[in-house]
Amino acid sequence: MAELTSSETNERGRGRLVLITGASAGIGSAFARAYAKRGYDLALVARRADRLEALAGELSASHGIEAFAVPADLSLFESQAPVLSAIAARGRVVDALVNNAGFGIAHSFTGVPWERQRDFLMTMVVGACGLAYGVIPGMVERGRGQIINVASVAAFSPGVAGNTLYPGAKSLAIKFSQALDAEYRAKGLRITAVCPGFTKTEFGAVAGVQHIMDREPRAFSQTADEVAQIAIAANERGKVVVIPGWHNKLAVALMRTLPEPLVRAIISAGSAKYHLGD
Repeated sequence: MAELTSSETNERGRGRLVLITGASAGIGSAFARAYAKRGYDLALVARRADRLEALAGELSASHGIEAFAVPADLSLFESQAPVLSAIAARGRVVDALVNNAGFGIAHSFTGVPWERQRDFLMTMVVGACGLAYGVIPGMVERGRGQIINVASVAAFSPGVAGNTLYPGAKSLAIKFSQALDAEYRAKGLRITAVCPGFTKTEFGAVAGVQHIMDREPRAFSQTADEVAQIAIAANERGKVVVIPGWHNKLAVALMRTLPEPLVRAIISAGSAKYHLGD
């Protein structure tokens, strides 16, 4: 994808603020860099404050924007409230939201404490919906706004052993985005669900399967920067669901058209090595 020119970076998002969750690494930090190039100010949310502060300082200096860290644990009850309060305390409003925070659980459903599964749902579902609920009224009042929900090609797959809740949570991200688009497009909002496949990030390390992924190099993968650029461009065009990469589009097409028992068998066989058991 072509790089933005200096004039484009200076004017496209100047004065507008994008709130990005899971911004300390991977796809989240790639969104931060991409929006910074477009001139957006940044509210960076994650648990790792040191990483957020470093990224905020780097992007403020290199792009002449305001970038600030909002350390937060999105697995906590009503986690969106302190995040939005911190932004309001700076006299800012959220013009764009990227719901990216998340993680995987490679064990069986009861192979980890319930608190871990609950934290997954709070982070991936409840927290994301809470942030959207908090920013949409202001977007509607101003007659414009952007929301990108990071889903996954896993949203189109049947459930298999390991990562029990992951396909369901990502499927919700798509349906949620489609519903918000139906409700708020006429009011000036652009809502997009981006569905990446295998992406080179720290996701595997956090899930405890990086050593397995390192032994199984992928012929087709994307960088976090590519995913972020494609998602932002799609959102700017008003596209509701975007699947980056022809290989991911092909995978989704096959999952949609082949008989589900066959798809389930194929995915179960391919994902078995990433299942850490009970």
